[in-house]
Parts: sequence; structure tokens; C-alpha cells
Amino acid sequence: MLTIPIKRAHIEVTHHLTKAEVDALIAAPNPRTSRGRRDRTFLLFLARTGARVSEATGVNANDLQLERSHPQVLLRGKGRRDRVIPIPQDLARALTALLAEHGIANHEPRPIFIGARQERLTRFGATHIVRRAAAQAVTIKPALAHKPISPHIFRHSLAMKLLQSGVDLLTIQAWLGHAQVATTHRYAAADVE
Repeated sequence: MLTIPIKRAHIEVTHHLTKAEVDALIAAPNPRTSRGRRDRTFLLFLARTGARVSEATGVNANDLQLERSHPQVLLRGKGRRDRVIPIPQDLARALTALLAEHGIANHEPRPIFIGARQERLTRFGATHIVRRAAAQAVTIKPALAHKPISPHIFRHSLAMKLLQSGVDLLTIQAWLGHAQVATTHRYAAADVE
């Protein structure tokens, strides 16, 4: 048994989007409708925080600190690994507007992303939002038709953006909430390729 070689698994290349492709997805929802504003804010949240779908849909108003000079959000990650992520000003403005539109105060433990039944957005609902935006954005960025678009690709895209901006792997690991730096290292391998 000791002479049997270990089977090597094929590791997929980490797919990510360019800044222009991410921007096209974020701009796709109609800002004149309530659903479009919610969708745009949700896509912006995924793109700017790198949150997992479960983390993004699990955010409540009291997890946000938007009044500070450096806005931030508390994300509840896998394995009870909570982390605080900075929020850029464009996302802070969009979240503030969304909370005001839904009449949610900053200190309330209510979900900020709600579905059609006025309940917390589900994983299926989040995937539907991303796919609907991709179907609209493909007219502007045809290359999106050949990429695997899912909520998780925003996470990969942010990680690649941080890496290409010179952010070290340990910081990216903390930002994304990875338990091991080896998980984060695949972005460095993808960047080399």
C-alpha cells in the first residue's frame, strides 16, 4: 500500500473579473426601481467587501458603522470567525440610502438585504440577483458571457484586485476570513498565470 502513489487532484484556475466587468455588473440594475436600488447595493456590497454570500445576506443594520469617518461592517464568517471590514464611501452612501428607503435605523438588528417577501435575502435570491445583472451587463461587456458568473466571483475579483495593488497575502487572508494562508495563496498562483 505504501508504494501506491497519491492521486493528484486537478486544481481549477481561480476565475475573476476585471474592474470594468465588475463595474458593468454593478451598473446593470435599474436605479429607478426599489428592486434595482437593492440589487445595485447588494452587488456593490459583494464587490467592495469580498463577503461570502452567507455573510452578505446575514448582515443586519446594527452590523454597520456608517457614521464614522472610516465606515465599516462586521461580517460573521465561517467557523465563528467574525471580522470587521472597511467600507468605501460609495458603498456607505448606497447602504445609507437603502436603510433610509426601508425605514431601518442603524442600531436595529434587522436585515439590510431583503427579498420579495420582505424577509432576509436567501442564497438563491442572491444568486438570482447576480445572474440577472450578468444577463443585462453582457450587452455592455460581451466577455461576461464566457465567464462563470456567481456571487463568489466578486470575492475572487476583490482578492485579485488587492493582490495586484500590492497588498500582502496575510492581509488578504484576514480580509477574506480564510483560516489558512494556503487558501489565499491560490490568488497569487492565478495572478502569475
